[in-house]
Amino acid sequence: MKGLSASRVVQGCLALALVSTAAIVQHNRYFERVWFQIEQTENSGGPDRLPSYQVDIEGRAIGEETNVSALSFDPERNTLVSVTNQRPHFLELSLDGELLRSIPLQGFKDPEAIEYISPGVYIIVEERRRRLTEVHINDATTLIDIDDPANAHQLDLSSVGEENKGFEGLAFDAANQRLFIAKERDPMRIFEVSGFMQHGPGPLRLQVRTDPERDQRLFLTDLSSLYYDSATQHLWALSDESKMVIELDQNGQPLSSLNLRAGNLGLKADIPQAEGMAMGSNGDLYLVSEPNLFYRFKRTVE
Repeated sequence: MKGLSASRVVQGCLALALVSTAAIVQHNRYFERVWFQIEQTENSGGPDRLPSYQVDIEGRAIGEETNVSALSFDPERNTLVSVTNQRPHFLELSLDGELLRSIPLQGFKDPEAIEYISPGVYIIVEERRRRLTEVHINDATTLIDIDDPANAHQLDLSSVGEENKGFEGLAFDAANQRLFIAKERDPMRIFEVSGFMQHGPGPLRLQVRTDPERDQRLFLTDLSSLYYDSATQHLWALSDESKMVIELDQNGQPLSSLNLRAGNLGLKADIPQAEGMAMGSNGDLYLVSEPNLFYRFKRTVE
């Protein structure tokens, strides 16, 4: 009897372990990612095959900055912009990852995303407040004060999302004056906001929509950053936890992916905590990882 009881205990433990493992696998959506990568390999010669990338700069420290949390390309200045989410600052970087200037963000709390809109105009998103603020910056700017009248164009989306699982990424579709906002998780979503870029008298004709079917197809466990490619009208989504970038076509279907683990794209080590993503005018891909690491990837296939 003792032997039988012990056997049942072992069987019970094994069953519990299998259930736990299955739950973890489903949560991390391993099977979907593996299957998608297999399909990519089989269709690598198809007409929709995307350029591949090779790391050119890996893990370069961005000065003494910490908690670098976003990235956007400024085509007018041919530089990159970012924000830090503790001791909030606006950062401007060269395309080699050199820190060009750092400007304090006064009154901002936990900024997590920034997006170039037009010359000297950017949108900054605060994660926990879930607030969008349009800021104006020029060569003479030494302080960016959220209470400055120049930065008064704001949008409060606090009714969307939960505390500390708020907004993590931002992308701008200039042709349609549409913002994409990534909600990190629980649930993971991409919001599309139209009307915020409207200026002038009268109320905003604001529209906020989601696409649950598209979001379900992401097979990621979190969202860290977004990038919108105006040439292809494709949306790129970055996941820190899944260590992956996914490109979605115009219908929200996953088209291609980049694996950010060691051994892929020429990486010698995993990208530890990818938080920001941008693409330059020549197609180079840029990533930043907390606390202050910079990566540049060059296209290897045209």
